[in-house]
Amino acid sequence: MSDWNTKVIEEFRANSGRVGGPFAGAPMVLVHHRGRKSGREMVSPMMYLPNETDGNVIYVFASKGGAPENPGWYYNLTSAGEGTIERGTETYTVAVRELTGEERDRIFDEQASRYPGFADYARKTAGIRTIPVLELTRTS
Repeated sequence: MSDWNTKVIEEFRANSGRVGGPFAGAPMVLVHHRGRKSGREMVSPMMYLPNETDGNVIYVFASKGGAPENPGWYYNLTSAGEGTIERGTETYTVAVRELTGEERDRIFDEQASRYPGFADYARKTAGIRTIPVLELTRTS
């Protein structure tokens, strides 16, 4: 894990799920996932979009900062179909579902309207890949 991720994770845990810097005020979550090849548990900090009507559902975005390939956590979560998240001071398991079509576009566009960096990531990946959107639904 990078030093940058380690610092974000430590800050998240020390401040009940809040972090500063470029993420100040943004909803953050720590996603635990198991390496599909290594079997090792990993933790990835990321921004999320809450579902507007169901507090048990959030959306995460495999943007990888606009890189041409998807992040490893995306493959780990979609392969397993489940994971664990730390959200605020709670830790719980989630089911993973990848959104497609209009549903994916609507959720991604909402995130990009709230956080313009996501629109920049989409521009960087245009013609290369569509940034996946995953729905994480609480199961415990």
